[in-house]
Amino acid sequence: MSATTLDTAVSKRVDYSEAENQAALVAVKAHLITGFLVFLLMMLAGAAMRAAQSNMMPVEAGLFYQILTLHGVGVVGTAGIASTGVLWYFLRQYVPLSTKIFWLNFGVFLAGVVIILGSIFIGKYGGGWTFLYPLPGISLGAWSTGAAAAFLLGLLIIGTGFLILYLDMGRAILSQYGNFGRALGLTQLFGKEPVNPYHPATVVAGTMVLIVNFIGIAVGAVVLVMMLVNLYNPEFKPDALLVKNLIYFFGHVFINATIYASVVAVYELLPRYTGRPYKTSKVFYAAWFAIVFMVMAVYPHHLFMDAPMPMWAMITAQVLSYGSGIPVLVVTGYGALMLVYRSGIQWNTASKLLILSMFGWAAGVIPAIIDAMVSVNRVLHNTLWVPGHFHFYLLLGLLPMIFGFTFYLLNGKKEGKTPLTEKLGFYSYLIGGLLLALTFLGSGAHSIPRRWAVHMEEWVPYAQWGTLAATLVVLGVLLFTIRVLTALPKAPEPSV
Repeated sequence: MSATTLDTAVSKRVDYSEAENQAALVAVKAHLITGFLVFLLMMLAGAAMRAAQSNMMPVEAGLFYQILTLHGVGVVGTAGIASTGVLWYFLRQYVPLSTKIFWLNFGVFLAGVVIILGSIFIGKYGGGWTFLYPLPGISLGAWSTGAAAAFLLGLLIIGTGFLILYLDMGRAILSQYGNFGRALGLTQLFGKEPVNPYHPATVVAGTMVLIVNFIGIAVGAVVLVMMLVNLYNPEFKPDALLVKNLIYFFGHVFINATIYASVVAVYELLPRYTGRPYKTSKVFYAAWFAIVFMVMAVYPHHLFMDAPMPMWAMITAQVLSYGSGIPVLVVTGYGALMLVYRSGIQWNTASKLLILSMFGWAAGVIPAIIDAMVSVNRVLHNTLWVPGHFHFYLLLGLLPMIFGFTFYLLNGKKEGKTPLTEKLGFYSYLIGGLLLALTFLGSGAHSIPRRWAVHMEEWVPYAQWGTLAATLVVLGVLLFTIRVLTALPKAPEPSV
C-alpha cells in the first residue's frame, strides 16, 4: 500500500494550531515520563519484597505490608495515568479534547499520590490497595484511623480527576459523533449506516473505556465515601459483602480499562510500521460492544471464595471469565498478525514492544481463565498463581504497549541502529518479565500463598528465582528510563 493511501486512511483529524499540538505533546510526555519513573520505583519495591521473602534482604513485616500496599496502588494508578496518556494522544486527533483538563487530571492525580504516600510512610497504612472492609478501620494499632482515611481520601481525589477527564472525553466524542452508539460503530454493526473500514479504532476503544471506567470509578467513589463514613462513625456498618462487590467491581474495571486504553497504540502504530491500514469491520464493532458488558460483569470471579454470593452471579462470572478476553483480543491479535505478515515491517524498539504486547496479552489471560474455574480457584486463588497471571499480562502485555508508544514518540518510524540502552533494556525486560511471571505461576502451582511477608524454608528457592527475575525487570526498565529521560523531552513529534 502506498504512503499516500495510508495517510488518507488515517487522516480524518481535528485541526489544531501548532501551539496547541506542541502543548498537547508536552502534556503527553509529562504523563509518560512520570509513568516510567513511578513504574521503576514500583518495580524496585516489588524486587525488595521478593528479596525479603527469599531471605536476601531483611524487611520488617509491618514495612513489608506497607510496601505491598504501595506496590499495588502505585502500579494500578500509574497504569491508569500512563495509559490515559496513550489514549488521549490518539483520541484528540479525532475529537476535540481539552489540554487544560488533561493537565488538571494530572495535577489532581499527583495531589492524590502525595496523600497516599503520606498515609503509607508517615501513617504506616498497610491494608492493601484493595482496602477491603473492615480492615482499614481495624488495624490493631498498626496504623491510625487518620492514616486509613488519608489513603481512602487519596484514592477518592484521584478518581475525581479521572471523572472530570472522562466528562471532557464524553463531551468531545458527542460533539463529533452525536452519540456513543455511533462512536462505537453500532450504527454500522446493526445496518443503520454502511460499514466504514476507516472508522477510527481509537474512537471505538476510547468510547468503550469512557463508558466502563466512568461507571467503575463512580462506583469506587461511592464505596470510598461509605468507608470514610464508617471510619469516623463506626455505628454505620455497611454490608461487608456489598462493599466487597463494589470494591472489586471498581478495581477490576479500572485495571482492565488500562489495557483497553493502551491497545490503541497497536491500532495506530502498527499501520505506520507496516504501511498497511488497520481496518474496522462489523466483527470489530461487535467485539468491542460485547466487551463493554463483559468487563463489567466478570468481576465476581474474584469472589468465588465468598460462599454467600448468589449462585447466578458465580455461574455468570465463570462463564464470562472463559470468554471475556476473547472478543477484543482475537480481533486485535489477528488484526496485528495480518498487518505484520509479509509486510516488511520496520523493526525497532517500538515495533518489537508492540508485538510483545500482543503475546503478553494473549498468553497472560490463560492463567486467569484457569484460575476462574471454580474447582481450580478453590485451590489456587490465595496463592502466588494470581500475581503470576496479572504480572504476566501487565509486564508483558500492558506495559509494552505504553513503552512502545513512548519509543515511537522518541524514535519515530526510523529503523537505523538501535541504541545499546534500548537493545539491552528490551531483552533484559523480556527475559526478566517472562521468568518472573513463570516463577509466580510455579509458586502458585505448589500452593505457596500470596501476601505473606515471611516464607517457609521450602518456599525460599522460588522467591530467590523471583528476585533474580525482578532484578532483570528493574534493569530493563532502568535502561529504558535513562533513554527516555535523556531523549524524550526534546524529541520532535513524529510525522504520520
